[in-house]
Amino acid sequence: PYPGDGSNGLNVLSEDGVVREDIRSSFGASTGAAEGVDLTVQLAIVDTGAGCAAVAHAAVYLWHANEEGKYSGYSSGVENENFLRGVAVADQAGMVRFLTAFPGCYDGRWPHIHFEVFESVESATSGGRPLVTSQLALPQAACEVVYSMADYPESAANLRRVSLDRDMVFGDDGAIRQLATMTGSNETGWTAALTVPV
Repeated sequence: PYPGDGSNGLNVLSEDGVVREDIRSSFGASTGAAEGVDLTVQLAIVDTGAGCAAVAHAAVYLWHANEEGKYSGYSSGVENENFLRGVAVADQAGMVRFLTAFPGCYDGRWPHIHFEVFESVESATSGGRPLVTSQLALPQAACEVVYSMADYPESAANLRRVSLDRDMVFGDDGAIRQLATMTGSNETGWTAALTVPV
């Protein structure tokens, strides 16, 4: 939902400034910024048809909700913003990194991050078809620590009402292939890592 890729109204992928690793602030004519605990997302893009070799120069479009569970460009109060959205390019080792703010947990969904993988940045920014569309699930233990912060007033209660097994996306297998490996702290920031086969 709320992709901002042109498939549902808003298209940030055609805007100057969308290619960036730090997605905490809006770009272009928008000036807002997301708050919350720092989160680095590291995705390793691998080719399953080539023995899981690294896919250099693939592009990833990543987006997610803010600390209040709102999506920029769509939700009330942030409909004129485009923060927490961006495209980054894989290095020679197939690694893509984003610096963002830990998303909140909104009612009815497990905490997650959306992404699409494209063959190249040109494909991502010119209406190309993604190779993969998926979501990254955030581990419960890290979410509980982050949601103890005042910046996330509704998230702790929302998290208690959901589970990976009952989530509408992750419930088929408990996110066994989409659950990130998590390290860090609220003070130093968190890192979520996931291998993404294409």
